[in-house]
Amino acid sequence: MKSLSLEHIIQKPTKTTEGKAPLILLLHGYGSDENDLFSFAPELPENYCIISARAPIPMQPYGNAWYAITIDHAGVKTSDNEAAIVSRDLIATFITEAVAAYDLDPFNVTLLGFSQGTILSYAVALSYPEKVKNVIGLSGYINEEIINLQSAASYAHLNIYNSHGTVDQVIPIDAARQTPGYLSNLGIESTLNEFPVGHGVHPTNFYEFKEWLMKQ
Repeated sequence: MKSLSLEHIIQKPTKTTEGKAPLILLLHGYGSDENDLFSFAPELPENYCIISARAPIPMQPYGNAWYAITIDHAGVKTSDNEAAIVSRDLIATFITEAVAAYDLDPFNVTLLGFSQGTILSYAVALSYPEKVKNVIGLSGYINEEIINLQSAASYAHLNIYNSHGTVDQVIPIDAARQTPGYLSNLGIESTLNEFPVGHGVHPTNFYEFKEWLMKQ
């Protein structure tokens, strides 16, 4: 593993194709680490280089976060948007570093996020569309306050897959249901795929987004 801005683990392509390999960057959720989503790696398309990054903020007793989340006495959650923007920019920098370090295709980068990792995936793709081709957003939502919108024309190449559990108690599905409309206003067509699970990934969900990715 090379020394880049984010700690990470990597699975290199097991199937060679013409030209440089595309990249799938896995971005885990709050309180997890790079090993979590890396369990997907053996089942993802063989021609991709798969990198799973660790969020920069260590938590106790274990796990990491991309930014802090606090809950007040009334149960209201608040996100540290300033720290989220720092992580957004750090991920964008890491993409450039990883593409150079591992000699990958800079025009074929997919972000695959879960929960907080999804929120950051949307923010990176919409703030730095030149760095991202595809987003697979699992169990997350759009946080407009951490997005630096670009021109609609800069999103013409961007493909986004969204999914969410209908009984998610961590991020209610109503938040996710706003994502397709927000993206549509930017000229990005997508639908929300709903599954009968909580804050997790249904097995059918995995095979659906894998099939979607193979078509992009």
